[in-house]
Amino acid sequence: MKKFLKFLEDVLFTLPLLILGNSLLLWKIPATTGTKIIILMILMIYYLFVLFFPERKQAGSRKLAILSHGIRLIWQGCIYSVLQIFVISFTLSQKDYWTAGINFLISLVILAGIFSGGIFRTVISSRQVKVLWYVSLFFFWWVPVGNLILFHHIGKIARREFYLERAKAELDLVRKENEICRTKYPVLMVHGIFFRDWQMFDYWGRIPPELRRNGAEIYYGKQQSSQSIAASAEEVHHQIHAILEKTGAEKINIIAHSKGGLDSRYAIAKLGDAPYVASLTTISTPHHGCDWVDTVLKKIPVSVQQWIDRRYRKIFQALGDTSPEFLAGVYDLTAEHSKIFNKECPVPEEIFCQCYMSEMRSANSAPFPLKFSYLCVKLFGKEPENDGLVPISSAKLEQREFYLLKPSGKRGISHGDMIDLNRENISDFDVREFYVNLLKELKQKGF
Repeated sequence: MKKFLKFLEDVLFTLPLLILGNSLLLWKIPATTGTKIIILMILMIYYLFVLFFPERKQAGSRKLAILSHGIRLIWQGCIYSVLQIFVISFTLSQKDYWTAGINFLISLVILAGIFSGGIFRTVISSRQVKVLWYVSLFFFWWVPVGNLILFHHIGKIARREFYLERAKAELDLVRKENEICRTKYPVLMVHGIFFRDWQMFDYWGRIPPELRRNGAEIYYGKQQSSQSIAASAEEVHHQIHAILEKTGAEKINIIAHSKGGLDSRYAIAKLGDAPYVASLTTISTPHHGCDWVDTVLKKIPVSVQQWIDRRYRKIFQALGDTSPEFLAGVYDLTAEHSKIFNKECPVPEEIFCQCYMSEMRSANSAPFPLKFSYLCVKLFGKEPENDGLVPISSAKLEQREFYLLKPSGKRGISHGDMIDLNRENISDFDVREFYVNLLKELKQKGF
């Protein structure tokens, strides 16, 4: 019922535009010329108002207001197009071809303004409408019916995003004073392999801003993109002590994703950082390695591996790494290496430690390259269930709490989804709220 009333509201707000688009029919009503001109002027002012008058702020967010305005324009354009088909059909049935033709041209101008305004606002404010839909619209905007389907689909995705983001913004406003993520100790977020977290691209997506809005004190690991566990652990070690010196805190909480969990464990066990770590939370960390990596490496000639290593070094040195090592990082993720690592780097019992893992349901749960690596795990690994990189059982640590995240939908949650890599809103799983609750629980535990 609520959706139907909203639809009626959209129709009512579109009717003045429809009248403007059929102004030749308006001109035939029995009224003075002055009255008709005044009506047309009012309708034109209303059209400009619809196009350019900004929406009021939504939950204090200007960006949400822009998105709301864009969605409203797209929906009005779709409704206008459907209603105009009936009006033009009626005019043609009366054999008034001249009026139908002129009104059709006027309507094209009006729709061009409405749709272009809606798409422009959606482009600058929406993160969930993928580039593919805009590209499709660019090539097929002129195709009757097909263009309406594209506009409708873009509007539907944007509207779903708007409601979710508005609800989240309102929730943050309500709980802002509570600072539910203000843990006793600062939080160090340690990234995984093949990415960096402190230049050009935020590895953790929308997660850190959401945590800071709720009171968290966040720092990054700042390791290079790919090195051996030992080398990366050295960088984590230096960052731990830099944070302690800056904040005056006695300890830190570590949240580590993927290989970052292994880097953190090495720093704790081998570099003397155990006294300075209150808690360690690993996310999708291959504690027992990735057996499929062992198999793949045996199939790839050493010369090819070395060529990839050289290319990798050249690219990431240009991006700012001082000594990236592709092969060193990869070989430390093998199941063979993990057996030695687990004996040498246990997590001390006095450190609270918990492990989280997610599961992809199919290759379609994530874009390339996780789509490809998911199939590699299925084909070459001993355990087919995985998150696109790590087998589920590998993420477990003996005698430590383990949580497997499995949404009810068909999509599943990928290795990248756990760090908001694609900035995608997933049904049944809000990654930002997952981390908010994680820090909330650490705070309740006294960390």
